[in-house]
Amino acid sequence: MNASSHPTTLPTETNPRGAALWRERLDLLLESTGEGVFGVDMQGNCIFINRAAAEMIGYLPEEALHQNMHYLIHHTHNDGSHYPVDQCPIFHAFSHGLPCHIEDEVLWRKDGSSFQAEYTSHPIVEHTPDGKDVILGAVATIKDISERKQAEALLKKTNDELERRVNERTSELTNALADLRQLAAYLETVRETERTRIAREIHDELGSLLVALKMDVNWLEKRVDDRPPLAQKCQGMGKFIDTAVDNVGRIITDLRPSILDHQGLWAALNWQAQELINSAELQSDVQMHIAAGVTTPERGQATAVFRIFQEMLSNVARHAKASALSIRVLVDQPPQPMLYIEVRDNGVGATHEALNSPQSYGVVGMRERAAHFGGKLTIDGLPGQGTCVKLVMPLMSEQESA
Repeated sequence: MNASSHPTTLPTETNPRGAALWRERLDLLLESTGEGVFGVDMQGNCIFINRAAAEMIGYLPEEALHQNMHYLIHHTHNDGSHYPVDQCPIFHAFSHGLPCHIEDEVLWRKDGSSFQAEYTSHPIVEHTPDGKDVILGAVATIKDISERKQAEALLKKTNDELERRVNERTSELTNALADLRQLAAYLETVRETERTRIAREIHDELGSLLVALKMDVNWLEKRVDDRPPLAQKCQGMGKFIDTAVDNVGRIITDLRPSILDHQGLWAALNWQAQELINSAELQSDVQMHIAAGVTTPERGQATAVFRIFQEMLSNVARHAKASALSIRVLVDQPPQPMLYIEVRDNGVGATHEALNSPQSYGVVGMRERAAHFGGKLTIDGLPGQGTCVKLVMPLMSEQESA
């Protein structure tokens, strides 16, 4: 039975019949409620208790009557320390006229065991004929919340275990992702090394053979001037050899642009931009600003930046259908230079889903290359409004990477 915020009043003995009726109804009410209810007088002694409360504390109702309820069920804290009666919230209801609602405390049974309880306590007030309010005691309701606390503890334990497992799995996945990135970076290094080797071999072996063949054809052409059909055949062979030389040069450049190794990253980026602009006949705006004192990044990072830039321009050439292109390459001042690359076109654009699809392998590759060196690549675009690709990456010198 929860008392309201208004004072609880008891009938006086001036109306015995009304008092008996009130007592009868009160007894029925107390016995029908599932919560434990008891009342105490101004000394803290029990003046009534329902069966639910008595069973909760392990006493018969008649055993609890006239007993001091604090000393009976509230004498000790959960940790075993003494609970002084002057600190008891139940008794404050009649000693100070202060109602209370306590959600987490322990009460004690007759057999010495305890249970977690929620309780309320309100003062019992009588209105006297002269208009004064007199506190006669307090009424308390108690509820055994042991099962609820056990369920809460089990839920907390389950949540803690789940969180621990999630953290462990997250850590495992993070480590696995880091390992995969390291492996991808290593494979990319191996791939670039192999490209360089193949390009060098093609240049040294096939290039040398084609030059020697060109010289032999020229030698033969000079000796068949009096035989026009043979001379024309030699000229045709010479043109085929020139085409082969051009194709070999293009293949070597695709494998590993020599400008990247001989003139550095900034020259290679400018060369790559001009190659696209000239071949695609785009209206262009190219700006490059490298702060004074910035050196070329270490070989692995320079290669990664160049390949990312290549993919940016390749996407414009293959998919954008653009007529204009804006390129910005900026590098901050040392000692911690930061690289900013922006490639913006006015082409067909793409949806956010398409740009971030796991099947967009070119975009995934750019992002992985950037992430390996602490960079970040972002892509913004809308259908019909073009695309903007941005790369931000801290630069490392050869000394820092060593």
